[in-house]
Amino acid sequence: MKKIISLFALFFIFNSCSTDNGESFLFELVPVTSVDIPSEFTLGDTYQITMHYNRPTSCHVFNGIYYDKKIDAETSKNIRTIAIENAVAQNNNCQTLTNNEVDYSFNFQVTSSNPYIFKFWQGKDADGNNIFLEIEVPVN
Repeated sequence: MKKIISLFALFFIFNSCSTDNGESFLFELVPVTSVDIPSEFTLGDTYQITMHYNRPTSCHVFNGIYYDKKIDAETSKNIRTIAIENAVAQNNNCQTLTNNEVDYSFNFQVTSSNPYIFKFWQGKDADGNNIFLEIEVPVN
């Protein structure tokens, strides 16, 4: 009996929290145009990093960031790959935007004494290869 009540409860919870308003979204990465980042870090400190990007249409809305961390086996450098993700409303009312720069900041805590290499995604080249703005930040 508890299982049946639990199933009914879950059914009502999921239906009452529905966000279906008839609009569908796609998710797409948006190129980073520039970054504000310190020229050096101190171990244990936290720093604000600000990324700048252009919002291409009125249907693009910030959704989050792609963030991947690795350590280079040969150099022991910390590699952080970062990209901006937008949700794009799929409707016919989208307007192309020009000069609509948007900023997104996040806090970064330095947890290693080895240098960090940040790779900010800037789109793809003519051959479809990813392009990155690479910034190396030493740690004191």
